[in-house]
Amino acid sequence: MTLAKEYSNHSRRTLVVLMEDRPGVLSNVSNMFRRRNYNIESLTVGHSETSGISRMTVVVHASDTVLEQVVKQLYKLIHVTKVTDITDDAAVIRELALIRVHAISTSRAEIKQLVDIFRAQIIDVAHDSMTIEITGTEDKVDSLVEILRPFGIKELTRTGRVAMVRGGLSGGGRG
Repeated sequence: MTLAKEYSNHSRRTLVVLMEDRPGVLSNVSNMFRRRNYNIESLTVGHSETSGISRMTVVVHASDTVLEQVVKQLYKLIHVTKVTDITDDAAVIRELALIRVHAISTSRAEIKQLVDIFRAQIIDVAHDSMTIEITGTEDKVDSLVEILRPFGIKELTRTGRVAMVRGGLSGGGRG
């Protein structure tokens, strides 16, 4: 099977991984992906609602077979307590981005108007730039970035996907 054909069988998958909040656990998880040559598209980690447990949201391009292997390998890591594929679940998915855009006095009003349309916020203003914060779906963030691009993006950082199953169900998916 050619690489292009093999990759076309892959889809974007979202996993939620619960793990003990201990030094080296994140490194072990990311090393597992590296050793198995699985590419991580997005990775976010933070505290969960349970003391001592961190929550990781990881996005990978994977076929069902590869995803099954990823889940099995994650469960082999001693400090991983739960792995859930929420790709097909009703979920709330958000991303945060900070965008520093070139802004001279003549363009500031137009940039402000665009920021307001996207319900984003201007969080810093300098002599020649404005920093914008946006939270929303990846498509919303992508759209604002593309609309701001003609002004000149000086710097951009994004959190990657954070996700939670709707309705307060913690990890109602497969896994």
